[in-house]
Amino acid sequence: MSQWLFKQEPGCYSLDDLERDGSTAWDGVNNALARKHLRATKAGDKVFFYHTGKEKAVVGEMKVVGKPVVDLDGEDPNAVSVTVKFVRRLPRPVTLAEIKAEKALAGWDLVRMSRLSVVPVSDEQWECVMALAKSS
Repeated sequence: MSQWLFKQEPGCYSLDDLERDGSTAWDGVNNALARKHLRATKAGDKVFFYHTGKEKAVVGEMKVVGKPVVDLDGEDPNAVSVTVKFVRRLPRPVTLAEIKAEKALAGWDLVRMSRLSVVPVSDEQWECVMALAKSS
């Protein structure tokens, strides 16, 4: 099982929306590397939900519930979509500033490639973010 972080502007679709809906198709990814990552997801993979924009924080956890499929809603034949399901809110949001301040997360693509909307998360990175979410 792999772990990922998916970014979304909360004004477009937020963790509140996902919690209300239960699941959603994650689509609209345009960057080639982000699409490559999205295509690599598998059912059962864990995913951090990251709010972009003013918030800039990891706010919750989702789970991939299907394999990636071609996004037939758009005109782009390379577009891909994957279905995710709400799992839980984090005990508290973990801000990008906190992530950048954590030495163990300095090499994470979230920090190094800030415009990328889908990034892999190592076991160590996952555990570190979860520990930060539980701290006060």
